[in-house]
Amino acid sequence: MLPRKRTASDEVMVIEADPEISSNTNHKGASTSSVKKHRLDSCTITAVDNESMAKNGANSVIIGGNGDQSNSGVVESSQSTMALSDANHAEIDEDLHSRQLAVYGRETMRRLFASNILISGIQGLGAEIAKNLILAGVKSVTLHDEGAVELWDLSSNFVFSECDVGKNRALASVQKLQELNKAVIISTLTTKLTKEQLSVFQVVVFTDISLEKAIEFNDYCHTHQPPISFIKAEVRGLFGSIFCDFGPEFTVVDVDGEDPHTGIIASISNDNLALVTCVDDERLEFQDGDLVVFSEVDGMTELNNGKPRKIKSAKRYSFTLEEDTTNFGRYIKGGIVTQVKEPKVLNFKPLRDALKDPSDYLLSDFSKFDRPPLLHLAFQALDKFVSDLGRFPAAGSEEDANKLISISGNINESLGDGMLEDINPKLLRFFAFGSRAVLNPMAAMFGGIVGQEVVKACSGKFHPLFQFFYFDSVESLPTEPMDPSDFRPLNSRYDAQISVFGSKLQKKLEEAKVFIVGSGALGCEFLKNIALMGVSCGSQGKLTVTDDDVIEKSNLSRQFLFRDWNIGQAKSTVAASAAASINPCLNIESLQNRVGPETENVFDDTFWENLTVVINALDNVNARLYVDQRCLYFQKPLLESGTLGAKCNTQMVIPHLTENYGASRDPPEKQAPMCTVHSFPHNIDHCLTWARSEFEGLLEKTPAEVNANLSNPDEYKAAQRNAGDAQARDNLERILECLETEKCVTFQDCITGLV
Repeated sequence: MLPRKRTASDEVMVIEADPEISSNTNHKGASTSSVKKHRLDSCTITAVDNESMAKNGANSVIIGGNGDQSNSGVVESSQSTMALSDANHAEIDEDLHSRQLAVYGRETMRRLFASNILISGIQGLGAEIAKNLILAGVKSVTLHDEGAVELWDLSSNFVFSECDVGKNRALASVQKLQELNKAVIISTLTTKLTKEQLSVFQVVVFTDISLEKAIEFNDYCHTHQPPISFIKAEVRGLFGSIFCDFGPEFTVVDVDGEDPHTGIIASISNDNLALVTCVDDERLEFQDGDLVVFSEVDGMTELNNGKPRKIKSAKRYSFTLEEDTTNFGRYIKGGIVTQVKEPKVLNFKPLRDALKDPSDYLLSDFSKFDRPPLLHLAFQALDKFVSDLGRFPAAGSEEDANKLISISGNINESLGDGMLEDINPKLLRFFAFGSRAVLNPMAAMFGGIVGQEVVKACSGKFHPLFQFFYFDSVESLPTEPMDPSDFRPLNSRYDAQISVFGSKLQKKLEEAKVFIVGSGALGCEFLKNIALMGVSCGSQGKLTVTDDDVIEKSNLSRQFLFRDWNIGQAKSTVAASAAASINPCLNIESLQNRVGPETENVFDDTFWENLTVVINALDNVNARLYVDQRCLYFQKPLLESGTLGAKCNTQMVIPHLTENYGASRDPPEKQAPMCTVHSFPHNIDHCLTWARSEFEGLLEKTPAEVNANLSNPDEYKAAQRNAGDAQARDNLERILECLETEKCVTFQDCITGLV
């Protein structure tokens, strides 16, 4: 069933499922009550204004909260409020979700719009996951957290401010997260979670849970009918892990999201195992074992029945068909061969089994082949440490680090044949020191990955992570030795970062002078990260952001610093203001100038010389090349990145250490030979090129030649006579034809001639 329209009003919508609350509500009208009732299947939806706000309960839900309200009305409710029917779904807003539609497709978006998601643990990682899913437009997101906001959390969670310290994390997050997308139901759970409560969700994500509890919940999800997709993710300092279990039989409808590969047939042999040859202007992308279908084949029509056929010996321009075509008709001409994309079934193992037999890990760094098994061991040891002592290892504590190393050794010895030869005590020491901290860059990265895994679980599109993923960035640690006192907390919002990098590096970050070029989707993320990390927040620090674009509705589904009331305003101005609200200490200046040769009076030599680092968030190659050349000239580090649908790239340019962005270029776009276009246009690109060539010849080139001749006949004839080639003769013949046989006397003749 297609999703129906969700509420789109600007009111704060609160679901009541408690009959006592419903029975005590005044229904006599607006004159005696400020509460408006709407009926949605079996659930009562209540719009609450600021004068009728109820006390925040342990379990609450807000639908479509008005983003500019300072307070939101919340009433107590049981988790049964999540059992909403499809009546609460929205039709796809194509203006808002145009980019997602292009990548995911309409069917995937509909499945996403029907999905209920639970996120347990609303520290930095949980907030990033929630942000990404709310922007994507899932049906509902339930936030679960029993803990209170600490000053420590402010370095990784963009929805918290100092005034939220002491409040429940889930409740403190609702209002700002609701501003991201009014169409998504956002609810909270602040009490202990039971496995039975998971039954109303399609996907559950845990970011702060013990291994014992995770196994219990995962067993329930794995055996539930239908299975509930389970994701466990952790960020511990510069280390992170993800585990996915989407059930015993999960079907991936589309493994890579790409269009099926095609080829134009040139010949097919009548053989047992027929050889199929394709035209040689485009390389085939088929692989051995692929299934293909044939169409429009002239002669060997037996292949046009739509039956998928397996191929082998796939080469650049040919492949072998695993079929006997001896008795088929003789191939004459034409035909298209198209890849058939088959669904893929994945058999996920539950967590308790996968811990013992993790199979293959997804590698993130091919220089660290030995790292995933070690981190698999380290995260189990950390869980044991926390379970035994009730706390994380202290930053800089050699005693705690040694205890974690000892636990790791004991677990390793119990593995038998799977025991690791070296448990790398140095790496485990780094792991122990920063294990309590949730760093914003790590949370942002893992929040993006987990958000994408949730989309895969809901839609079956793109191959999911199978099943463990481990990552570390120990290269980010300072190279010089640090004293344990350097990790000591300073009672500041940056204490989590200090526990990993030390106070000296934190000071350098605060005094940095940063230039961000662009404030779109990437730019918003960079601004948020910089604000949370405290970059450019010192007395000498400064962040400059420039973007000459304005906010459009389609930006709101991915550029999360913008709201619908910002449409039409300058991106850089709004983004700078939003970043400053995340961290009031941020010294930021917004500009609306394009970066290029024409603005070198604004971004002059003094400006570039004073910079610490430059961050590109651009959407065109020419601007990237210009910024790259300026950074190369002034010897400034550059962070270059870009996205295209579900794909992305990043490049760190360090003076005297790495190559610069402009040192390598993408290959030029393939262009069809003109002889092919005019003589045998056999694909869409050829036909479009041919049509454009004909259009220009009829309506642009010929009239221009005629006008040139009429304006100065002697000069034009002399030029054509001097040229003396076939093109000159062709031009003269076209002019003669246009002036004698096709000459239009009236405007109506012109229109009639075109028709």
